[in-house]
Amino acid sequence: MRQKLPSMIRVKVPLDLHAVSQGGSGAFALATPLRIRDLLGFAVREAIGTRAPGDKFSRTVHRTLAGLCAGDFTVDVNGRTFADPDAVVVCEGSVDIRFFLSQRRRIAPNRK
Repeated sequence: MRQKLPSMIRVKVPLDLHAVSQGGSGAFALATPLRIRDLLGFAVREAIGTRAPGDKFSRTVHRTLAGLCAGDFTVDVNGRTFADPDAVVVCEGSVDIRFFLSQRRRIAPNRK
């Protein structure tokens, strides 16, 4: 029996308190600019769980970033598509992250 995979990963966006205190602007308390690579780290942590070992987390983030850089998939963040891990997106509260494969994978038929 195949498990249904979730269609998205919802991650909470941390506040950048340093930017708020240094800049004196409350705008950073409402919206936080983050690189896609950081959001992917949050998504991996959400997907594998907080109790997963640190080395598993590091390997998974590394493989995810390598796949994004290789063009294996794109990332959709609240309706905007990104293929560059260094792109910056402004987030507030939480974001919905979806992964889209660049090519459709061929699945072998079930054999009994």
